Amino acid sequence: MRRDTSANRRKGTTPKRRPPQPPPGPSVSHSPRRSGPSAPGASPRKKRRFRPGSKALMEIRKYQKSTNLLLRKGPFSRLVREVCQTYARDFMRWQALALQALQEAAEAFLVMLFSDANLCAIHAKRVTLFPRDLQLVRRIRGVESL
Repeated sequence: MRRDTSANRRKGTTPKRRPPQPPPGPSVSHSPRRSGPSAPGASPRKKRRFRPGSKALMEIRKYQKSTNLLLRKGPFSRLVREVCQTYARDFMRWQALALQALQEAAEAFLVMLFSDANLCAIHAKRVTLFPRDLQLVRRIRGVESL
């Protein structure tokens, strides 16, 4: 039996060279962020793929840093006015600051509800949040805090 050494295996192959890249300069008309190909025969640029979970962690850090509201103001104000109309027969007007305060309170309530439900899911040795976690949190909190 003959042993192949690394020198014997490499002998017949020649290394492939990369084609020379044109130097970046003013001759390039397209920006590198454009999605279309820059030349007729070139393949389109691949979209950046993140590993599973890293995009979610980036979003969590982004929203924990910011202090702005997560729900849009227009749909929230329409919802408040619709709910108000079901309980009162006449049309009620709302100040912008009152709607903003109500939205701040609603978002703070939802954030605490979801964080407690997440703790219930972790306690059940799960990562996924199920509806039964939210139901358990609301039941533990009681009727007065809904």
